[in-house]
Amino acid sequence: MPTPRAQEAVTVSVFAQRFSATRRGARLARRLGTHRLDLWQVPYGSPASDTVTLVVAELAANAVLHGRVPGSDFELRLTYDRTAGLVRVEVSDTHPGHPELPESAAQASVDADGGRGLFLVEAVADRWGVDGRTGPGKTVWAECAVHAPDGPCPIRP
Repeated sequence: MPTPRAQEAVTVSVFAQRFSATRRGARLARRLGTHRLDLWQVPYGSPASDTVTLVVAELAANAVLHGRVPGSDFELRLTYDRTAGLVRVEVSDTHPGHPELPESAAQASVDADGGRGLFLVEAVADRWGVDGRTGPGKTVWAECAVHAPDGPCPIRP
């Protein structure tokens, strides 16, 4: 009889969901993302939850407003690595254009209705970027350090 092997604790959790490329879909992505964080013991209203929720809201809004292709959805993927104390937010859409951060906040007009979302993501996330994906479109991602309850301080990338 083989000797039983101890199993390692699962330290990475993943949530993935597709949403309609509408304002309602973006709002639902934000709400479900916040709920999922709470289930992962990143409490609602905590600084870590608020930071990740802001990133989800901005990236989902960009997918709806700038990455929308009629008839296509966008996908939200959250990955929580408890050991590293890191939440990775990925939003994928089918639009081929890649977002660009203006060189300065002055280029994002003060009177404009938008144009500041990526500045917010850059300000609160530890890292962010854009990757290609299988099929058309791209994935915009951001990583946020969080402190796991009863765990070590997050490892900064």
